[in-house]
Amino acid sequence: MSILFEPLRLGDLQLSNRIVMAPMTRSRATHEAVPTAEMVDYYRQRASAGLIIAEGTAPSADGLGYCRTPGIFDSAQIAAWRQITRAVSQAGGRMVLQLMHTGRVGSWRNKPAGARTVAPGSQRARAQVFSDQAGQVDTDEPQALSLEAIGEVVEHYRRAALNAREAGFEGVELHCTSGYLPMQFMAAASNPREDRYGGSVEHRVRFPADVLTAMASAIGAGRVGFRLCPGNPYNDIQDDDPVATTAALCRAVEPLGLAYLHIMRSPLAELDAFALARQHSHSGLILNDGFDGPSAQAALEAGQGAAVSFARHFIGNPDLVQRLRTGAALAGFDRKTLYTTGPKGYSDYPNLAQAPATSPCYRS
Repeated sequence: MSILFEPLRLGDLQLSNRIVMAPMTRSRATHEAVPTAEMVDYYRQRASAGLIIAEGTAPSADGLGYCRTPGIFDSAQIAAWRQITRAVSQAGGRMVLQLMHTGRVGSWRNKPAGARTVAPGSQRARAQVFSDQAGQVDTDEPQALSLEAIGEVVEHYRRAALNAREAGFEGVELHCTSGYLPMQFMAAASNPREDRYGGSVEHRVRFPADVLTAMASAIGAGRVGFRLCPGNPYNDIQDDDPVATTAALCRAVEPLGLAYLHIMRSPLAELDAFALARQHSHSGLILNDGFDGPSAQAALEAGQGAAVSFARHFIGNPDLVQRLRTGAALAGFDRKTLYTTGPKGYSDYPNLAQAPATSPCYRS
């Protein structure tokens, strides 16, 4: 699997190998959206990845939607993230931060007082989120963003990119899928606007393009990436033409020269998301979803992308890079502890040297 362990440059980001840790919400931050000491351990243990893309993090209080997810909009959050990036750097790793504004996918129970739930329009998402106070709850009815308010949200993202650099991250990734705010603008069914941010596909992709432009102007395009999953219906998103949407966004941001496009396999069997991304983007491609070592190796050798990101394999295998290098079995993980509190099922998974001979393993 030599190609997986070759170094790679994506824009201004230098990777020691092509094994990327994908962003995963794990709900271990405080109720004030501040990263915790457990998160220091968790990320430091996985520092051998060529690049860690840290979990979806809110650029503003309005951007919070789930319980115990982190932010990057106040000094306490910046200082806490700095502890994490310092620990990862000392272990030889590199990190970028995924910026995730949930838009209409959220509950006031998971936000600080005064924070709003906002979206392109006022249509509620037919989805639920978990709250520690009340369990599963319906999402809020959102406030439709005015043109002035859209500009404020773009500025929140720009400031968040600067905050991420202050916190020690080497760059940022814009979350443009899973039904969150950028996707709410891009999909016609959730975007009823008739101004320059709605209507045609070129207008609907304007919001994420504006955000990426603002972040690139703040920290440099070579430190900015974005994540897409064409046709992903998660969180009540309906995109009737994901090919056109993906192509339009890639065209809009192509002149920026962004570091990478993090492209997820489409849930639509007839849509080859990787080929679509290669056709419309000249940014380095990080491929995601369903890979193990051999399939990742084959995809890179076939020229489908520049790197491969792994999510669930990094949960139970903090030393995933070593395991792939040596062909060791991959450990399983406990799904019941994905979003709970504390180190159990989070930072307590052993590496190869610590694992007992009876450790469970699985293949994907």
